[in-house]
Amino acid sequence: MPAVQATDPTRSRLKVTVTRRLPEAVEARMSELFDVSLSTDDRRMTRDELVAAMRVSDVLVPTVTDAIDANMLAQAGEKLKLIANYGAGVDHIDVHSARQRGILVTNTPGVVTEDTADMVMALILGVTRRIPEGMAEMQAGRWQGWAPTSHLGGRLGGRRLGILGMGRIGQAVARRANVFGMQVHYHNRRRLRPEIEAELQATWWDSLDQMLARMDIVSVNAPHTPSTFHLLNARRLKLLKPSAVVINTSRGEVIDENALTRMLRAGEIAGAGLDVFEHGHEINPRLRELPNVMLLPHMGSATIEGRVEMGEKVLINIKTFADGHRPPDLVVPSML
Repeated sequence: MPAVQATDPTRSRLKVTVTRRLPEAVEARMSELFDVSLSTDDRRMTRDELVAAMRVSDVLVPTVTDAIDANMLAQAGEKLKLIANYGAGVDHIDVHSARQRGILVTNTPGVVTEDTADMVMALILGVTRRIPEGMAEMQAGRWQGWAPTSHLGGRLGGRRLGILGMGRIGQAVARRANVFGMQVHYHNRRRLRPEIEAELQATWWDSLDQMLARMDIVSVNAPHTPSTFHLLNARRLKLLKPSAVVINTSRGEVIDENALTRMLRAGEIAGAGLDVFEHGHEINPRLRELPNVMLLPHMGSATIEGRVEMGEKVLINIKTFADGHRPPDLVVPSML
């Protein structure tokens, strides 16, 4: 592990660059503690701007929209010793290259767990109960009144929910699903301890393929790593029942978006609720045309409370580093 280097007390305050607008209370506290450069227009920094920031900063505070690769890190200044990511996922940062250059990387785990799990259930309800279709009809003024067979969705109770990735968020989803009377199943690279399985009333599947073929709803809650890229590829998506629904609030790269779109359009999958997309904000335009798809602009963790707590974690990581101690949310290779 790179050594944690405290700043010289005779030196001026740490130079911190923040790439996007953060909650006002977080920015105010950062300004009190550090020599901070804040974003004024909240636009995404270009690659050259990120490199320029890394050349003059002790600490960079990026977000998921800031891709930081080995080539960029090679151009960073000698001052840069900490990348304090505002967010739990770090797949947009080349952590291995950073560590090789003596740059620590921290994140903000645990903060968004409950908020994201809430959004998973919102998407499940939205798609299975056809809420977007009903809203569209009301907003267009087409509704002619109640009818016994119109807008028929499906009941959640008794449905099989397959959770792909049973970390903090996956477990929070399982607890919510139990309340709705759903049957919880999961696939994870490591099986949970028996007592946790019992608490969650969850059934473990060693084979992802076998689980997918039997689920009514699949919730993707796995991080994006080289091993999870297109984990739900065309072959695996074809294992799903035609009545199945796919929910993704983790990372868009885990699903082959083109294959998913083709199958949704062909009626081979009943619906999808997507909060993340394979190519960031560049969404497959054919997805927008589908009435059985609920699309959200990466809102899973978008609560006031969550965003402030994320900022507080960033502040603690930077302050702990500045005091010469190991940041509490240090990202280590075994986590990736």
